[in-house]
Amino acid sequence: MSFFAHETAIIDEGCTLGDGTKIWHFSHVMPDCTIGKNCNIGQNVVVSPQVTLGNNVKVQNNVSIYTGVHCEDDVFLGPSMVFTNVINPRSAVNRRGQYAKTTVRKGATIGANATIVCGNDIGEYAFIGAGTVVTKGVPAYALIVGNPGRQIGWMSEFGHRLVFNNEGVAACKESGVTYKLTNGRVEKR
Repeated sequence: MSFFAHETAIIDEGCTLGDGTKIWHFSHVMPDCTIGKNCNIGQNVVVSPQVTLGNNVKVQNNVSIYTGVHCEDDVFLGPSMVFTNVINPRSAVNRRGQYAKTTVRKGATIGANATIVCGNDIGEYAFIGAGTVVTKGVPAYALIVGNPGRQIGWMSEFGHRLVFNNEGVAACKESGVTYKLTNGRVEKR
């Protein structure tokens, strides 16, 4: 296995780290995590026990990824964003083992300082704006902003806003790939 860990990073026993992955200053990867190939774990990141990250996941500085979270390939987690894992935390009540699961699907982006309330999955290539608080599931390609998060549009796989014509077709301005909006769902054509 060929990964890089800064001398101040802590990697607990039982972790699997993919080739080409980099773990930077003051980050802590806790027991039994699986981190895929070519991931970048920024400074001061906490990856809690049993978290799984796919290949090519980018985790920016000051991110907390708690037990119950699974990120598929090509996910981007912006600076200081956070996941939760208990819906009703209380300091005096131990709820270990009651962690809700959250899945972030392939290619999704979560912006800086966003909060993902546990149990709400993020669809493929969805785009969660900076500071957004996600309180419900997010469909594939959706653009979500605000507190609470609300959908204001759709995004391409290249991260550009899609503008649909009367036939429900839109093209990404960078890639030229077209997308079809049908019954509130977007699919790549």
